Amino acid sequence: MFRKLRNKFLLLNMVTISVMLLIAFACIYAIMYQNTSRGTDQELRREVELARKAAGNEGPKSGPGGPRSFEMGDNNGGKPAFGRSNSFSLVTDAEGTVQSVISRLELTDELSGGLAAAALADGKPQGKFTLNDARWAYALQPMPGGGYTISYLDITSQMAFLTNLVYAFLLVAAIMLVIIFFISRYFADRSIEPVQEAFDKQKQFIADASHELKTPLTVINTNVDVLLAHPDDTIRNQSRWVTYIKSESERMAKLTNDLLYLAQIDQAGTEVLSVPFEASEAVEQVVLTMEAVIFERDIRLSYEIEPGLTARGSIEQFKQVVMILLDNALKYTHPRGAVGITLKKRHQHIVLKVTNTGDPIPPEHLGRIFDRFYRTDPSRARSQGGYGLGLAIAKTIVDKHKGSIYAKNGKEQEVAFYVELPLSS
Repeated sequence: MFRKLRNKFLLLNMVTISVMLLIAFACIYAIMYQNTSRGTDQELRREVELARKAAGNEGPKSGPGGPRSFEMGDNNGGKPAFGRSNSFSLVTDAEGTVQSVISRLELTDELSGGLAAAALADGKPQGKFTLNDARWAYALQPMPGGGYTISYLDITSQMAFLTNLVYAFLLVAAIMLVIIFFISRYFADRSIEPVQEAFDKQKQFIADASHELKTPLTVINTNVDVLLAHPDDTIRNQSRWVTYIKSESERMAKLTNDLLYLAQIDQAGTEVLSVPFEASEAVEQVVLTMEAVIFERDIRLSYEIEPGLTARGSIEQFKQVVMILLDNALKYTHPRGAVGITLKKRHQHIVLKVTNTGDPIPPEHLGRIFDRFYRTDPSRARSQGGYGLGLAIAKTIVDKHKGSIYAKNGKEQEVAFYVELPLSS
């Protein structure tokens, strides 16, 4: 599915870029063509004017036996202007026979006759044609006494430039499309990675949730079968099975509530009520609530709470984060171990630190313990009543509060969880 999505993205991207390149080249080519045509027209007009002056002022220069030749005068001593294309004019009679050649160049009778015939056959006052692998532009003017004056301009180099421009574009476009293809493929893969990762996590989440729900349902179903196998027995005698059913029902209810809570806080557009609250007071209340449980488990508790620290958000959700971290610490603390809680100000943040003595978290698991249903020791977590959702809920709440949460292994068999939240001004 994601491969098809990537290929569709690549195809759309390549088509879009190809169309944009084509439009850009068409605009460039049109501008160059217009400039070339404008330059050709200007040179032709100069040639027509020079031909008119040469025919009227200079007179015939050479000889019998062929078309008379005139040298065109200009402001450069009769020499061709620097950088100008080959240009000349022909004077023909009404039948198209060349009568005079007005040129700086030496033209053969065959070439001048072919040029005159091509221009007259075209039948337009101005146009272009190809003769002997050369491109010519011409301007044709009728003469009062009959015949025509035809001015010519060699535009082979201009047309070759436009043709080379097309070839250059095709070559550059081909190279650019190959480069763009690989760049687009790289970025398409990078863009799809988060989507694919989220999709895989969603699939894994559904599979894990189904598995966790299936386990208590299986236990309940098994115990119900045992009860049904003894229909005449009393509830007192079968109380063990009823207790199992109640316990698994409570576990399933807790799991369902956690899943619903995660779904609610994950909804797009759901924002945390942002009001100032006393973080120091919230942590103290959670510690006082858990003191009896900690005492019963024979675990040492130490805490250091800086007074007057204020954050923005939901105090109830912040308490839930503290409760989750403290409960998690109690679950994994060794017998006669120690749990510590500190809340301090650091720069423009408040930092909550919850530590416990116990086995360190393997480094490869530190980055994943906040994933849903992720447990470093699944069998141990299940025996302690965990589903791997507590830390995921804590991370979601902290993210909603624009904070960060992470875990580190400390020295001397200590694990520490940190929560950083922006300090309310």
